[in-house]
Amino acid sequence: MSNMTNGNGENYLEKRQLKRFAGPLLLWGLGVGYVISGDYFGWNFGIGAGGFWGLFIATILMAIMYTTMCLTIAELSTAIPFSGGAYAFARKAMGPWGGYLAGIGVVLEYILAPAVIANGIAGYIAFLIPGTPKWLVVVGIFLLFVIMNTLGAKSTLTFELTVTVIAVIGLIIFAIYTIPHFDISKVLEIAPVNGNSEFLPFGLFGIWAAIPYAIWFFLAIEGLPLVSEECKDPAKDMPKGLITSISTLVITAFAVLFLAAGTGGAVAMSTSDSPLPEAVAAVLGQGHWAIMGLGIIGLAGLVASFNGIIFGAGRAVFALSRAGYLPKWLSLTSRFHTPHVAIIIGGIIGVVSAIIGNGDILIQIAVFGAVISYIMMMLSAIVLRNREPNMKRPYKVPGYPVTPYVALILAVIALFAGFFYAPNVILWTALVYLVFVAYFAFYSRHHLVAKAPEEEFAIVAKAEEELA
Repeated sequence: MSNMTNGNGENYLEKRQLKRFAGPLLLWGLGVGYVISGDYFGWNFGIGAGGFWGLFIATILMAIMYTTMCLTIAELSTAIPFSGGAYAFARKAMGPWGGYLAGIGVVLEYILAPAVIANGIAGYIAFLIPGTPKWLVVVGIFLLFVIMNTLGAKSTLTFELTVTVIAVIGLIIFAIYTIPHFDISKVLEIAPVNGNSEFLPFGLFGIWAAIPYAIWFFLAIEGLPLVSEECKDPAKDMPKGLITSISTLVITAFAVLFLAAGTGGAVAMSTSDSPLPEAVAAVLGQGHWAIMGLGIIGLAGLVASFNGIIFGAGRAVFALSRAGYLPKWLSLTSRFHTPHVAIIIGGIIGVVSAIIGNGDILIQIAVFGAVISYIMMMLSAIVLRNREPNMKRPYKVPGYPVTPYVALILAVIALFAGFFYAPNVILWTALVYLVFVAYFAFYSRHHLVAKAPEEEFAIVAKAEEELA
């Protein structure tokens, strides 16, 4: 049994307050902004892993997974509207252990993803300004956006909406310039190996190997419920934000995949640090003004995800810390009602990871942590529907029980895809997980805070259930 405390003093929660301000438009900006860097950078390595059509099939599977998952999360986020997100859902359904395992998956994803995106930003800046030191870019952008995130959530999300809109416009411009030059034969440039076909040069295994990169088209949208406590009306606005965001991202993912490979060529795209500008350069020539413009707009896309995920990382760490799962001092909030300590610590870890880490490996670890949280969230939805059918659900997932089961099955497939493609990376990730598990088993589960909203919600619900 976990021992519950009331925190440290009567004003424990007063030092850990967020402010409600976000409506559907800001939620769309954050939901799309979390992810849109995945259209500009990262996905393209999947062509090298599975060939174009292998990545295409993987992207179809992951689009189905994320769509069904977003519909399911929409139900969970209206029934359990707290900033913990995956942790809050799993805590309610499966107790402290379930909540902790789901929450740590989100923390791994959101702490490491900015490091990957920082490398992408450095790549785009090197494309625009050759010779710019990577470390200078990494340190500079982390410093800038950590400061922005600590100074106020509303200004941060308003900025997020602005750069997200710019990034979407950039994708439209990219499509305008590349559609007339699209050549389907260019997607088949990857040479088959071991007697495989031109269609699937790495065979069926290539589809599996490409899944972590297909995930990059959608990774982090599931973090939208992390802003539930800063949302004006979670019951109405969160489903709108999730559904409009995933709809936008599915369209942009397939447009980018086809147009980049069909103009820049599969071989060039499979290794590029700035695939969209290079694809335009391949058809318009290196000196065309549109290439520089797209590179600058591409930076907006990367910045949108970078800023958004730093925002989300702060909330993920904040929620786990406020409830005592992580050290409580991480959940202190500033006079601007932002979890500044969590944001700063996450930024420091991100800088170190970006400078000394391998981008491909960081993607694999972030994806592994994310998929663990996906599995836990889908299980939470199923458990709560079975155990608490009368629980208040302002929004109900359409197609239940098929919808969450489809997402769950595809998430398990995605988990094993990462394991077989990069076993050493996954083993190291599992080791990190074990360290967190040991911390919880031997210390933090004995110091959980009953006053924390997610904990209080679960405790009261359990008491009511026992009295019924």
